[in-house]
Amino acid sequence: MHGEIVKVSLIITTYNNAASLRKVAGSALRQTRFPDEVLIADDGSGEETASVVRSFALRAPFPVFHIWQEDRGFRAAKIRNKAITQSSGDYIILLDGDCVMNRHFIADHSGLAEKGCFIQGKRIHVNKKAVASFEPDDADSPFALLGMALARRISNSHHLIRLPYYPGLKNRKLKGIKSCNMSFFRTDILAVNGFNEDFEGWGNEDSELACRFFTYGLFKKVHPFMVVCFHLWHPTNKIVTHCNRLLLSAAESSGEYFCRNGLVKDLPDSEAAEG
Repeated sequence: MHGEIVKVSLIITTYNNAASLRKVAGSALRQTRFPDEVLIADDGSGEETASVVRSFALRAPFPVFHIWQEDRGFRAAKIRNKAITQSSGDYIILLDGDCVMNRHFIADHSGLAEKGCFIQGKRIHVNKKAVASFEPDDADSPFALLGMALARRISNSHHLIRLPYYPGLKNRKLKGIKSCNMSFFRTDILAVNGFNEDFEGWGNEDSELACRFFTYGLFKKVHPFMVVCFHLWHPTNKIVTHCNRLLLSAAESSGEYFCRNGLVKDLPDSEAAEG
C-alpha cells in the first residue's frame, strides 16, 4: 500500500506538442503530493519542447529530467523504457504530455497503489473548442468544469465526481488499458522487462504490457472517481499497425510475461526463460 512507497517517479511522454506540455507541467506544480522527480520522455521533439522543459525545471520544487531520442517515427515503447531506466522511484506513474492532471493525481495514484496490482486511471476529454482556453487551474475548479460539462465542451464528465471512499475494482481485462494514465511498482515493470520495443508505430504497446502484467500475476486496479486526468484534443490519425496487432495477439497466446526487446536486451536464453 501507500506506506511502502518511498519515491514516486512521474514519466510524461511527449512529441512536438509544446503548448499542451506547458499545461501539463503547470498541473504538476499544483499537486497536493508532488512527485519526487519528473522525467519528460521525448520521442524526438524540437527546440520548442526543450524550452518548455527548461522552464518547467526552473520552476519545479523537484528534479526534472529531459529524456530525448531521435525522431524515427512513433516509438513510445522505446522512449518510455529509456525514461524508466533513468528513473529512480520505487513507484512509477505514466502520463501523456496532452493530459492535464487534477491536483489529487499523484496522491491518488500513490494512495491506491497495492502490491499485486497496477493502476489504470481515467480520462475526461476536453474537446476542440475548449482546448485553447483550458488551463491547469480549470482541472481543479468545480464551477469551471460544470460549465464545460453543461456546454458539452468535455466528455466522460461522470469522472468529475470525486469519491475517495469508493473501492477500487480489480480485474484482468484489456478493455480500457491506456498508458497515458497508468502506474506500477518498479519491481513489477522490471520483472516483465518493461515495454516491448518491437512495437513501432501507434497502438497496442500498452495493451501488450498489460497482458504480460496479467500473465505475471498482477491485477488491473481501476477507480472511476479518482486518478483522473483531462485529455486535450489534438488532430490525430491513429490506426494500429498490422504488426502491432500481431504482437499483441502473440502476447495473449504465449503465456510468457518477459519480453526479449525491453529494458534489458540480448539476454541469454536461460536468463530470459527465468524472467
